[in-house]
Amino acid sequence: MEVTAVATQGRFGSSDWVTSYMLLYSDTGRAWKQYRQEDYTGTFPGNSDADGVVHHKLTHSIRTRFIRFVPLDWSPGGWIGLRLEVYGCSYKSDVADFDGRSSLLYRFNQKSMRTVKDVISLKFKSHRADGVLVHGEGQRGDYITLELHRGSLALHLNLDDAKRHPRSGHVSVFLGSLLDDHHWHSVLIERFNKQINFTVDRETHHIHTRGAEDSLEVDYELSFGGIPLPGKPGTFLRKNFHGCIENLYYNGVNIIDLAKRRKPQIYSVGNVTFACSEPQQVSVTFLSSSSSFLLLPLDGTMEELSVGLQFRTWNREGLLFSAPLSGNSERLVLLLTNGQLRLTHHRAAQQRSDISIGQSLNNGQWHSVSVSVRELQASLSLDNEPASTMELRDHIQTGNTVLLGGCPSTPSSHGCRNPTQAYQGCMRSIIINNQPINLFHVQRGLLGNYSKLQIDICGIRDRCLPNYCEHGGQCSQSWNTFYCDCSGTGYTGATCHNSIFEPSCEAHRLTGSASGYFSIDPDGSGPLKSTVVYCNMTEEKVWTVVAHNSTVPVRVHGTSLQEPHIMPFNYSASLEQLRILVSRSEQCQQEVVYRCRKSRLFNTWDGTPLAWWLDRSGERRTYWGGFLPGVQQCSCSLDENCIDMNYFCNCDADRESWENDTGLLSYKDHLPVTEILVGDTNRTGSEAVYKVGSLHCYGDRFLWNAASFYQESSYLHFPTLQAELSSDISFYFKTTAPSGVFLENLGVKDFIRVELSGPSTVVFTFDVGNGPVVLTVKSHVPLNDKQWHYVRAERNVKEASLQVDQLPLRFLEAPSEGHIRLQLSGQLFIGGTASRQRGFLGCIRALNINGLTLDLEERAKMTPGVSSGCPGHCSSHNSLCHNRGKCIEKSSGYVCDCTHSAYGGPNCKEEVSVSFESGSSVTYTFQEPFSVMRNTSRQTSAIYAQSSKSRENIAFSFFTTHAPAMLLTVSTYHQQYMAVILAQNGSLQIWYRLNREKKPDVFTPRPHNLANGQLHKVQIHREGRDMYVQIDKDVNQKYSLSTDRELNMIRSLTLGKVTGRAGVDEEVLQAGSRGFIGCLSSVQFNHLAPLKAAILNRGSSLVSVHGNLFESNCGTLADEMSSNSLSDHSESEDSGKGRLKNTAQNDSAVIGGLIAAVVLIVLCMVAVVTRFLYRHRHERAQQMAPVKEKDHQTRPEQSYRSELDLRSSVRDSRKEYFI
Repeated sequence: MEVTAVATQGRFGSSDWVTSYMLLYSDTGRAWKQYRQEDYTGTFPGNSDADGVVHHKLTHSIRTRFIRFVPLDWSPGGWIGLRLEVYGCSYKSDVADFDGRSSLLYRFNQKSMRTVKDVISLKFKSHRADGVLVHGEGQRGDYITLELHRGSLALHLNLDDAKRHPRSGHVSVFLGSLLDDHHWHSVLIERFNKQINFTVDRETHHIHTRGAEDSLEVDYELSFGGIPLPGKPGTFLRKNFHGCIENLYYNGVNIIDLAKRRKPQIYSVGNVTFACSEPQQVSVTFLSSSSSFLLLPLDGTMEELSVGLQFRTWNREGLLFSAPLSGNSERLVLLLTNGQLRLTHHRAAQQRSDISIGQSLNNGQWHSVSVSVRELQASLSLDNEPASTMELRDHIQTGNTVLLGGCPSTPSSHGCRNPTQAYQGCMRSIIINNQPINLFHVQRGLLGNYSKLQIDICGIRDRCLPNYCEHGGQCSQSWNTFYCDCSGTGYTGATCHNSIFEPSCEAHRLTGSASGYFSIDPDGSGPLKSTVVYCNMTEEKVWTVVAHNSTVPVRVHGTSLQEPHIMPFNYSASLEQLRILVSRSEQCQQEVVYRCRKSRLFNTWDGTPLAWWLDRSGERRTYWGGFLPGVQQCSCSLDENCIDMNYFCNCDADRESWENDTGLLSYKDHLPVTEILVGDTNRTGSEAVYKVGSLHCYGDRFLWNAASFYQESSYLHFPTLQAELSSDISFYFKTTAPSGVFLENLGVKDFIRVELSGPSTVVFTFDVGNGPVVLTVKSHVPLNDKQWHYVRAERNVKEASLQVDQLPLRFLEAPSEGHIRLQLSGQLFIGGTASRQRGFLGCIRALNINGLTLDLEERAKMTPGVSSGCPGHCSSHNSLCHNRGKCIEKSSGYVCDCTHSAYGGPNCKEEVSVSFESGSSVTYTFQEPFSVMRNTSRQTSAIYAQSSKSRENIAFSFFTTHAPAMLLTVSTYHQQYMAVILAQNGSLQIWYRLNREKKPDVFTPRPHNLANGQLHKVQIHREGRDMYVQIDKDVNQKYSLSTDRELNMIRSLTLGKVTGRAGVDEEVLQAGSRGFIGCLSSVQFNHLAPLKAAILNRGSSLVSVHGNLFESNCGTLADEMSSNSLSDHSESEDSGKGRLKNTAQNDSAVIGGLIAAVVLIVLCMVAVVTRFLYRHRHERAQQMAPVKEKDHQTRPEQSYRSELDLRSSVRDSRKEYFI
């Protein structure tokens, strides 16, 4: 029957009922399978009393003959009591059984069948991983093949002529996993022309074929269940299908019904029967990685032993079997180790011999293994391959038992120990000494003993289907969970959800970056990837520059509207990325330089455009300047200075002299320019020259998008939060109120909420159906201090986390079984709740959800009790505090807290620079030898677990003339290290040794000599295996490490000379012994500023200074070089414009050359004076104390001295874990 719902009730008039249960189903009463709901939850909630009825409608119906209820928990005051009802309807089907050597041929009424539409539907079950289900082919090369391949279903299709278009129209699609479980799976193939819908069970893939043809031509016949003549062209697998097919339809024709009625269209090959045969194999599932085992007896002691079995698992490690030999003094052990099989003969202590075979055996496929011990030889074979052997020294004598899957934890464990972990997975076809093991006898207690097993069921599931790794992350899995490899994606996190890049150039400026090329991700954790832009950090604005493919002036002549000149522009970012970048910018502009001679932009008689450009949506635009879209106008008409006031453009005057209609386009919704067309240059003497500049945008209107809530009952509401599988929420807040709800969204049962529950406590609460989960972060200082505080809450199918400022991250791992979808239905409330209680009083800004920033200011304009923006000096987008500095409100102004910045001064802009002499060094010792901090917390339905982030953010500037040199090194208590050195030739090298047993990773971002006396800025960012390096103004370069391990238990960070250290490579030791001679400036390691610590904490036990150090002014030189680089960039941006002007004004080049010569002479004089002043100051400083302490009594760096443990410096790498 087809089961659609179930209902349960307790035993009448008793205290007995079932509170949760599992549902199994089977076609034969054997080989059971667990029913899982839409989100793969396998447990059903039951009753809470004896009389109530709990009804569950199945999310997808099951067609079965047998159904089993397995109680998991029951009444605490009684026993198991169950009344149940199953709802459904009758189900009729036609089945055909194939034995692996048979097939059905459906023959057409004509020589060939050419179709533009096909529909194939069927259900199948099989215990074999490979086999052809459907195949048809034509003489010209068309084919369609549906086959099982390694437990997945593959569809191969070609619609093109193979001779004329070899493989141009071929397409292959794989769907499903573990389909060889001998349970029914449904398949539907729908094709119309080139569009194909391919569905397996509930997963659908939409395909569009390539090639020229859109019809499928099949000759003579379609075969089902196999290919009668192997080796035909177009075949991909020669194994026929072994199993059962049900309700097989081809274009509405019931193939099995025709075969049963022996119709002439159907030809049967081999033995096809119309009743499903059932295999005799019985599976057993080992559930626990610590306590599962199967103990089987042996018939007396023997001098021979043979063990055969089949297994499938996702785990790389596990004990398959262990057998005592020679009175327990020896053992024979078969292990799964790192995906390989290893057979070990343990003799006396420390004496053993072993053999290893296979690889990647934890791939979820069934593998057969056979072990045989006879006389003085042991053999091991895998998947019917030739056996590997090892010699034994003496004859063996078997014990009385064999252990499969693990070892008992009791004292009488027969000398067995789990070397790493017990086996987690499935086994079947267990044969010991040529005797098949009856697992039903084991289940009834008639044979052997067992623990934590499920008999007659294989409970394996593919946790990578569907793939919850986002942004192209690679999914891998173990028995209990899955993992995402985010290497190379630009994202990080348990599911590759979080972008590692800043969203804008403005955000890069806030982290202390200078002008240069940067990767930005405008939509954060959204679907779009990052892009590289140039960030021009000026004193007043931060410009984002996006270049395109045509940066030189283009000369056009000989064109008309019938044969126009067309130039498309391809940008370094996609149009969708540009749309988001432009929308979040405050202002954007793009210059179009257009010079003409007898070339009009518009027809002077009827106004028909003769030239135009396309905006980012592909719409034609005919205005050539201004911030408001106009019709047929140029900049001169806006400025009212056209050469002929009868026209709106200078070019329309149609003069023989060169005229200029250069304009600045600044209407954001139309930018950037994607194409330009010029049509009026086909007359004698007619010519045009144009150049479209790069897209320039400044500001980030979302960073300071804020709203003020001044009534407890007020709130902002937005559409329902779309966060079923993953969501990240981040914002800043400031308040004086002791509590209030920041955000809330409710569903029928599920909900999500972030709130300030006390003056120093932020709480993140959500429920996805497993019960409320609560994450709490408590600050040691009040959070209602009218200062900005940062909150970030994230929840996905793997974990949940809560971050407040730089406090330790609250971290929670989701349970491996349970609901995973957050189903919300109500509106999203900001600053309050639907009940209008516990509302927030204060300011919220930069509220970002899943990469989308909510426009609080716009919504606040129409909401009573809420106003746009936020009062106070620190609510301005002018970035009063720079380089990670924190703005702190005062009663009569503000002050910048530069504690976490490598810079100092009133606005955290003054670089802290130090000159090193020979033998000088600064070492910062981390107070606690821990990379993670542990704590405990209450939670209701999930499991807390350990995890770590492999992340470093390093930035510094330096200049020197000495090489080799040690710039910076970080060492750990586990003999790991990372180092940044200058090699013998002066090139910069980055060394990472994260695994003591492997060679270090060495990277040389720039092979040129950097020990050239010039200032260089280095920025290094690592996330797992991915490392991004930027030197000076170069583009970010990406490198991949050999491992994603973290620097575990950091011991110290050293600048300058390093003495001999164990485990450090020779080249790094050589650079460390030479130290560093020169100037280091603005050194930042995560949230630690070691140079600043050396100056402000002179005498601290955490900071040790050796040799002579002197404060220097190389930071000032950095500013000068930054200014020069900005000028150079501006010159390069304007070089095209200069060439345009030279076409009409050659004399300007001479004038420009004279001006350049004068400027060069002045710069040389300034350089000489600067050099003299620097040497004078350096000589004077040598006569003073080695290190001077600056007076910072009026700034928050005082706290930097008092907190000698410098907790904030390690907060970036801390997490809290809870059991």
